[in-house]
Amino acid sequence: MNDFDYEIVEEAAKQLYIRALCDLPPDVRTALKKAYDRETQPAARAVFEAMFKTIEIADKEKTLICQDTGLPIYKVKIGSKFPWNGYQIKTRLYEGAKRATVEFPFRSSSTHPITRENPQTSVGPGLPVIYYDFAEDSDCLDILMAPKGSGSENMSKMQMFYPAHGVKAVKKFILDTVVESGANPCPPGVIGVGIGGTADLVMKLAKDAILRPVGRRNPDPYLAEMEADLEDAINATGRGPMGLGGDVSTLAVHIESAYTHITQNPVAVNTQCWPARRSRAVIRPDGSVEYGY
Repeated sequence: MNDFDYEIVEEAAKQLYIRALCDLPPDVRTALKKAYDRETQPAARAVFEAMFKTIEIADKEKTLICQDTGLPIYKVKIGSKFPWNGYQIKTRLYEGAKRATVEFPFRSSSTHPITRENPQTSVGPGLPVIYYDFAEDSDCLDILMAPKGSGSENMSKMQMFYPAHGVKAVKKFILDTVVESGANPCPPGVIGVGIGGTADLVMKLAKDAILRPVGRRNPDPYLAEMEADLEDAINATGRGPMGLGGDVSTLAVHIESAYTHITQNPVAVNTQCWPARRSRAVIRPDGSVEYGY
């Protein structure tokens, strides 16, 4: 299967970026409607109604949900039976993200970190961000794309804890991070939490958490209980939609974890704004592509 056409991957990468920016996943839509139904404050309900109008316009006009088109992130899961060339996949994801920006077109948010020069392509050294994983007994290439805006990304935090600090200190750090973020991440969105691993891995875990379908609990019962406790605590702050006050301050808290060293416990928080944007493509060896979320 060395003759696999990697232009299919490039086109999928392009379409994923555009779809993620324009088409909100069904679980996010449902979560927002449930949040609206729970909300009792008139001003907060008006904010939700403005969100629904934004989604309606994006659906009708096939246009952006938010003007911040974010930095492109691709999570790639390669099946054990899929014919693949890692270099080709990396190159095609780069070109696909670039083409989406130029051909749609939309504003590029990627710049040089010092000179702040923006090539208007959404790509450059280190971008797009690509994470790789592998699936047993699968012949598919599974690509999950998320555009990450700066309003939420700027509120990211990581802290190294010792085991002696205990769970209460971890929960306090998470809650304090959310409260201090105020209106910046455009709440109510998803609060992603990473626990364990290393300093670099824990932030990836937090980002993995925000890409989970909204409200899907961690299979670990202890972590699932912790997710529910944190949701209640965050909603009790009264921060509300867009930070203007209300009953609903988050759509969900998701936690992902990894084993860590016996003398440490890294914790990271990565927030997603209210349009928790993502799009998925499943590519098969015959070149067929199935789009979803």
